[in-house]
Amino acid sequence: MIENRWMSSRAWFLPLPLLFIMAAIIGWPFLWTLWTSFTNAKLIAPGADWVGLSNYINALGNPLFQSALLVTIKFTVISVLIEFVVGLSAGLLLDQDFRGRMLLRALMILPWALPTVVNATMWRLIYQPDFGALNSMLTQLGMLDSYRSWLGEPSSALWAVCLADAWKNFPLVALICLAALQSVPGELKAAATIDGAGFWKKFRAVYLPFLVGPLTVAIVLRTIEAFKVFDIIWVMTRGGPANSTKSLSIVVYQEAFSFQRAGSGASIALIVALISAVLTAVYVTAMRRQAEVR
Repeated sequence: MIENRWMSSRAWFLPLPLLFIMAAIIGWPFLWTLWTSFTNAKLIAPGADWVGLSNYINALGNPLFQSALLVTIKFTVISVLIEFVVGLSAGLLLDQDFRGRMLLRALMILPWALPTVVNATMWRLIYQPDFGALNSMLTQLGMLDSYRSWLGEPSSALWAVCLADAWKNFPLVALICLAALQSVPGELKAAATIDGAGFWKKFRAVYLPFLVGPLTVAIVLRTIEAFKVFDIIWVMTRGGPANSTKSLSIVVYQEAFSFQRAGSGASIALIVALISAVLTAVYVTAMRRQAEVR
């Protein structure tokens, strides 16, 4: 009995090295950022004065922050929705038995494997107003009378960036769906077919119970990534035109590095992290309750 208690107490010491590493890598930078957010620290100037909640109050009342928050929400909703619909459809298609599906599965990974900078540069060329492939194709099909500057117009720039981001990331959702569909017992599929179930009935009764959990993980991961988007927007538009694609992460970058206001940038960064955590918690809770109802 004593030996078991000694072994149990000893087990608590095993994760200590990992905890120390995590504290050094995650804990200390977080605490430093938290402290900086309550000061007027400059990036290259020595010293900083305590300003309390001033940075947070100024950020929440700043029209630029409010505009960037709205842009970020729009980007997250549009991108994740497109990835969900296209990824689920692709997963269902690749689960079917047809010739060449292994090649198609391999090719589908290519967009996801591309570096974001390469993907953004490629789509900038596609959207190019003078010789872009999109303008050329739509003009030849008679859908456009003249070439458009897709990234130069506030009405279309955000949609164009969302499409580029969704094209790169939908394979992740598709592969997760495909893996879930591969776990569906063949007996269930055969029974549904024998019963004469159509596609939608088979999808709801057979496939959906196996997809809820994996899809929840995929959507949560993509929501977090999309909400803190920076790289693809920065490469494609730099947040323009007229701030129509400026996300919160770009505001953080400009505050901290372009304007050298480290305290202000740190406060906005923590607001972004807090919103991401809240959205994720709400999403997971809602999906869990929905799964329990089923």
